[in-house]
Amino acid sequence: MQTIDLNCDMGEAFGNYAMPNDELLLNYITSANIACGFHAGDPQVMQQTVTLAIKKGVAIGVHPGLPDLQGFGRREIKVSPSEAYQLTLYQTGALYAFVKAAGGKLHHVKPHGALYNMAAKEPALAQAIVQAVVDFDPKLIFYGLAGSYMITVAEKVGLTTASEVFADRTYQDDGLLTPRTQSNALITNEQQSIAQVLLMVQQQQVVSTNAKPVALKAETLCLHGDGAHAVEFAQTISQRLKAEGITIKAPDVS
Repeated sequence: MQTIDLNCDMGEAFGNYAMPNDELLLNYITSANIACGFHAGDPQVMQQTVTLAIKKGVAIGVHPGLPDLQGFGRREIKVSPSEAYQLTLYQTGALYAFVKAAGGKLHHVKPHGALYNMAAKEPALAQAIVQAVVDFDPKLIFYGLAGSYMITVAEKVGLTTASEVFADRTYQDDGLLTPRTQSNALITNEQQSIAQVLLMVQQQQVVSTNAKPVALKAETLCLHGDGAHAVEFAQTISQRLKAEGITIKAPDVS
């Protein structure tokens, strides 16, 4: 039986809770990646999002990003491996405090934005981020781009991994995501997105922007929650996957 985890980046607001999509999206996803204040979010929003996720029975993950509020963590900032380690460890500890206080359990770590994409192709950064997770709690699951250095490094040190694929992003021939600076980086057509999801989940491959089949492992699917129709799409993809006989569940912690 095929299974897939549906994850979504959340808690990316400030002050009074301003992300109404989050509560609705939690009805359709199985993992929540919660911002920790560096690229988005703040203590109030972190606490609120953790509480909602526990209430809905959704697995809670840390979503550490670069210290770049204005750029939403999507601009590359040159950081050393030691800085990447510190950023990851600091933000993991911050979210863990709210999860523990609420009686919940931390499930995974998934880097955000530019930090994620940099670590996907830079072994030293991947190693640093993975080491921060190992040092904090080696039982946490590491979410990373399928086929990237992040997954390779995490598996090498013995972490449980979840290879991630994207519903609304296009892919290059090497399996990396098309940079957001390019006009064809995002898939905006719902039917095209659904077709890509089914191909990735059912056949473990994706078609690149150059029409080349690229093999990948699809264990967790990222649904971005900041789109105009994010909730509707999450509901649609959830229903479609179930109709195809695919089980939706979060990865099991070893």
